Amino acid sequence: MPKEFEKLLNGNKRWLQKMNKDEPELFDSMAEGQEPPYLWIGCADSRVPAEEITSSLPGSIFVQRNIANVVVHTDYNLLSVVNYAVKALKVNHIIICGHYGCGGVKAAMGKTSFGLLDNWLTHIKDVYKEHKNELGAIEDEDTRWKRFVELNVQEQVNNMARLSFIQEEWKNGQFPYIHGWVFNVENGELIDLKISINSTEGLDDFYKLNV
Repeated sequence: MPKEFEKLLNGNKRWLQKMNKDEPELFDSMAEGQEPPYLWIGCADSRVPAEEITSSLPGSIFVQRNIANVVVHTDYNLLSVVNYAVKALKVNHIIICGHYGCGGVKAAMGKTSFGLLDNWLTHIKDVYKEHKNELGAIEDEDTRWKRFVELNVQEQVNNMARLSFIQEEWKNGQFPYIHGWVFNVENGELIDLKISINSTEGLDDFYKLNV
């Protein structure tokens, strides 16, 4: 077996020893099922592991990750995860977390072709088009990139709020709250963008459904 794989297995042994010492009831609890209060929609970037950066135990966060933390209404992988989270697990909060230094967002700023990925990046380019006046006025490219990351999170929060079964939960007086955060890979800080939605109140009437 290659040594790089052995590192993971050995790491599991060290983690297991630590958990048995620090959280002796954890595995009994995990064996009984899961009741996570949070759904995390994050980027697939290896530098942004939800449980690690929030110092959370296994079973605390239900996670869905993709390139640039995008909520696409035709992505049945994501839709299935979100539906299960809100309908079956009854999560209280959905966190959409982007991160500075996101390669997907950076790629969407330019015209370079990345093959198959181009089709996915179109969803992010749509965000740039929506905010092209603000972004185009930012001369420094790194500053524009960071702001684009934030605006992408904002739009994905809006996309989540437009889902029919999310609006159905709200109509029935249920959770979830939807939040927008950004992770700073340069210093490890999670930043609350002060975006929090738990109703259709802020949506354009065009997106409000009679569910």
